[in-house]
Amino acid sequence: MSADLIIFTRTFDLLDWLLPKAERFPKLYRSTVTQRLMDAALDFQEALFDAHQQGGTTRQKHLRTANAALDKVRLYLRLAHRWQWLNDGQYEHVSRMVADLGKLLGGWIKQAAQG
Repeated sequence: MSADLIIFTRTFDLLDWLLPKAERFPKLYRSTVTQRLMDAALDFQEALFDAHQQGGTTRQKHLRTANAALDKVRLYLRLAHRWQWLNDGQYEHVSRMVADLGKLLGGWIKQAAQG
């Protein structure tokens, strides 16, 4: 598998794990915090697709959008853990997934800036 496609596989893995978990968050928050978490995760995936299809400054713009979406995912996951919607093990697992995506994205951003 090509190295640049790894981020897409790992993002799919995150979505596959996260979206079913988020559906079990308290109903009171499904239209607010839960929806924003899911939107941010899906926005991240879409920004990666957009970046993959573009080049130059347009690619960099989409990569920055992806980075902002990933920061939002981090925030909402922290809240979910603090409010005990995710236990310690779940939070540790998803945090590792997000950190890995951050590293992959950072590498892509650096590569896009150089060339």
